[in-house]
Amino acid sequence: MGGPAAVSGGNGAGYADLVDKSKPWWKNTRLIKLNLCILLLLITSTTNGYDGSMMNGLQSLPQWNQAFDFPSGGKLGLLSAIQNIGCLAAYPFSPYVMDGLGRRAAVVFGAFVMCIATVIQTASNSVGMFIGARFLIGWGLTFAAAAAPVLVTEIAYPTHRAPATSLYNTLWFLGSIIAAWTTFGTFHVPTSWSWRIPSAIQALPSVIQVLLVMFTLPESPRWLCSKGREEEALRTLAYYHAKGDRTDPLVEYEFEEIRAAIKFDREVAANVGWLSLIRSPGNRRRLRIMIAIAFFSQWSGNNLISYYMNKIFDAVGITDPTIQLLINGILNIYNFIIAIIAGLLCDKVGRRPLFIASTIGMFVFWVLQTACFALYSKTGNIAAAHTFIAMIFLFYAFYDIAFTPLIVSYTVEILPFALRAKGFTVFNFALTLSLIFNQYINPIALKALGWKYYLVYVCWLAFEIGFIWRYLIETKNRTLEETAALFDGEDTAERLAHHAAENLGIPPADGHSDGEKGSSEDIEEVKVAA
Repeated sequence: MGGPAAVSGGNGAGYADLVDKSKPWWKNTRLIKLNLCILLLLITSTTNGYDGSMMNGLQSLPQWNQAFDFPSGGKLGLLSAIQNIGCLAAYPFSPYVMDGLGRRAAVVFGAFVMCIATVIQTASNSVGMFIGARFLIGWGLTFAAAAAPVLVTEIAYPTHRAPATSLYNTLWFLGSIIAAWTTFGTFHVPTSWSWRIPSAIQALPSVIQVLLVMFTLPESPRWLCSKGREEEALRTLAYYHAKGDRTDPLVEYEFEEIRAAIKFDREVAANVGWLSLIRSPGNRRRLRIMIAIAFFSQWSGNNLISYYMNKIFDAVGITDPTIQLLINGILNIYNFIIAIIAGLLCDKVGRRPLFIASTIGMFVFWVLQTACFALYSKTGNIAAAHTFIAMIFLFYAFYDIAFTPLIVSYTVEILPFALRAKGFTVFNFALTLSLIFNQYINPIALKALGWKYYLVYVCWLAFEIGFIWRYLIETKNRTLEETAALFDGEDTAERLAHHAAENLGIPPADGHSDGEKGSSEDIEEVKVAA
């Protein structure tokens, strides 16, 4: 059982000294091109964010409510949750597409399915058709959303990896902003196009990806190495990370470390299956943290606000649909700005401090929300209702500094290559399962319990603080391979760094040259655990 280990970032010095610091990245045309390619992957998250905010906004549109017979309770919960049920149905298949056909192919396949599904959703003339389309959107989203952040992590320039991957989940709010203001803008359209227009716009990121991903993006060098295509992997690293110079020290270091990590993974687990996630102590530590932050990201009270904001506002006396849509739009812009700032600071501040501050802040402001909600429910105090709105904004400020930017990047970076696709699928499965539960149960529980339902989340947030403090491990300032190896022991991470450095004739950071010492014993130890 791992404790609250705060691990030094010293091992990152092996590659940090090799990074070209002579000029900023925006003056390097290859890095500009690479980051534009990464942006093309990041917009996958906007589709997911768009969906949540769109469903929130549609509930405030009279035209949508009339078209689908004023859904409420379990029916409303199903309309919101069906997309994530579609995600669940695709999880058994997505890692095999990612590992078998490649990261790019998985993104394009998922985007293509979502394009078809969005056409059906826009053309819906019955509840069944709308539900079926949303199921298919979720099914396609699984393939794209599973592969995109993994590919971002595996192709990004070393010093850009953590901020770039953190921005993936942050762009959820970009989709949410577009949906919120689109539904606000179509509110006064008198026909069914008031909800069909937002439905159609949901396809835009997927259309862009179908047209561009296979023709502009590089494939993951790590995936290429795993398939024996090392020449292509080296060429990709050199082209984007060193202006085509295959002898650049950073490129050689990255390449050697990737090869060493994949070789190590194969030696300790020649046949990597799903059970590998629980066989070794290191993998069990990874699994414990991944599942926990997946559930925490959805069970912190945030989805009660995100998906059923109009129901919450109705309960505190804010019933004007225009005001509800306006607050929704402003809140999403606010969330987007805070999450971007936090994501860019993750390597400077560290993952652990951000997660701890986030959980404590959420707990404090959720307690205050609960008090305001209870006061309004009992006395009708208008000031309590207005304060409740302010507490929502403050609650989200703390949610956004960790659980928006870091949950995807942290999960992807702690997984070794051989388990990255399967492990990230387990994370997404846990996240979706928690989301479905929330989407279906929240409207029923809120209707039955009112403000008292908020007390459930007060207790849960207190538990989150204790778990994060006890188990979350710091990972900043390490390469992708060193971060993943950290969970198998400090010596494993050091060995990978030493192996890459020794092959290049670089003195190890700690002054020793016996980086391989004890590696055979370590491998045997992990084999026994596996």
